[in-house]
Amino acid sequence: MKPWEKNVRKVVPYVPGEQPNKPNMVKLNTNENPYPPAPGVKKALQEMDTDKLKLYPDPTIKSLVEELAEFYHLQPNQVFVGVGSDDVLAMAFMTFFNSNKPILFPDITYSFYPVWSELYQIPYETPALNDEFRIVKEDYFRENGGIIIANPNAPTSIYEDLSAVEDIVKHSSDVVVIVDEAYIDFAGRSAVELIDSYDNLLVVQTFSKSRSMAGMRIGYAMGNPTLIKALQDVKYSFNSYTMNMTSIIAGVEAVKDRKYFEEGVAKICKTRDKTVEFLRALGFFVLPSGANFVFVTHENIPAKELFEALREENIYVRYFNLPRINNYLRISIGTEEEMNKLLSFLQRFLKSI
Repeated sequence: MKPWEKNVRKVVPYVPGEQPNKPNMVKLNTNENPYPPAPGVKKALQEMDTDKLKLYPDPTIKSLVEELAEFYHLQPNQVFVGVGSDDVLAMAFMTFFNSNKPILFPDITYSFYPVWSELYQIPYETPALNDEFRIVKEDYFRENGGIIIANPNAPTSIYEDLSAVEDIVKHSSDVVVIVDEAYIDFAGRSAVELIDSYDNLLVVQTFSKSRSMAGMRIGYAMGNPTLIKALQDVKYSFNSYTMNMTSIIAGVEAVKDRKYFEEGVAKICKTRDKTVEFLRALGFFVLPSGANFVFVTHENIPAKELFEALREENIYVRYFNLPRINNYLRISIGTEEEMNKLLSFLQRFLKSI
């Protein structure tokens, strides 16, 4: 080892889903929305004054903050915008998880949480989900340095009722509780409803799923003004101009078109429910999904074998070689045509064995 290497911070990095680019592939491995963004997004980008790109973007991201505040019936000082929800969550970890007590998050959840904890040297503990992959809320009713819960959870897809989330927030009034709602629009009631009642609650959402803008990298947090101001102070200490002008313009137009947004969510949920019914008929066990993906296992075929067989057919799903879930596949919901290709192959494959 060279002398300088002893001072290099070493972490086990987050492993993102594979991003293949093959003709005629069916890509169902990274929970992207299969439909285009709202029509106003395309129009705004086509008409954008590119001369403005020589200037720095608005560091306060005022236009998008105000649009989101109006959409969620909040005040602008209750909204923070960042470069994807991963950026927002990373800043939240830096900002709010600074005691010597361990933060808490489930043993099976978004795998970036332990990465940030290691990166920022935050102690953590992982209460186990129960046998049905649900949160045991009482496991969080103890002393801790903060809590983060994905609801609906990833990769399991399970949505916890808002009353359970509120119970956890209520029992942890001395720390910040982050509810990561990347998939909430496909599920049920959002914890945004609780913001005015609990000053320790931060709700994080994203444009990557229900708003079809994973490539634009827009995420946001909602909470009381004190939490939002703390996040802004960290952001300005890190990089004042975090979001590019193009993303801001596109983001505003995406939020404006509520009708397109709601119709798109409904279309994915309808396809998801049809897919679940078909998969169950083929002998799959499917967890109840509140997301734009399903988490499944088959009674006879190992998940890894199915994953590899699908990959040979240019159908990409996600396999996690991790304890408790190494016999499950996570399948994103694509278009009707994409899901029909998946299901047709599974039907043929299962008949052939």
